[in-house]
Amino acid sequence: MSEKRVVANNKKARHDYFIEETYEAGIVLTGTEIKSIRQGKVNIKESYAKIENGEMIIYGMHISPYEHGNRFNVDPLRPRKLLLHKQEIRKLIGYTTLKGLTLVPLRMYINEKGRAKLEIAVARGKKDYDKRNTIAKRDADRRMQQAMRK
Repeated sequence: MSEKRVVANNKKARHDYFIEETYEAGIVLTGTEIKSIRQGKVNIKESYAKIENGEMIIYGMHISPYEHGNRFNVDPLRPRKLLLHKQEIRKLIGYTTLKGLTLVPLRMYINEKGRAKLEIAVARGKKDYDKRNTIAKRDADRRMQQAMRK
């Protein structure tokens, strides 16, 4: 593989949160799960990450069972461990103890070595008026680009 191949994207996260910082994390998977991910059968829209006992765990990430997996398939919604350096986890513990910050996945991709990686963001929730401002700004930019083309 020559570059990253995005398997799942979480557009909802960028709409619902202000992204403060991003991190790249590996994921502990079984053999049939990575096969499903390579087929693109993964959903990260409703997922979130928490730090428990010094380890980062992702909840709510749905990886569809592999068709040819038979008894080796596991629960599609099981919590999965994320792999980060210890100092990164310590820094994230500091962020999440602050009020209003949470850990959300932005996208999942297969890197150059064929490994599944997850891009995690430290995010602050948006209020409804923030979401409206973002939509209005995006529409204004779009109109400006159309006017420049003409």
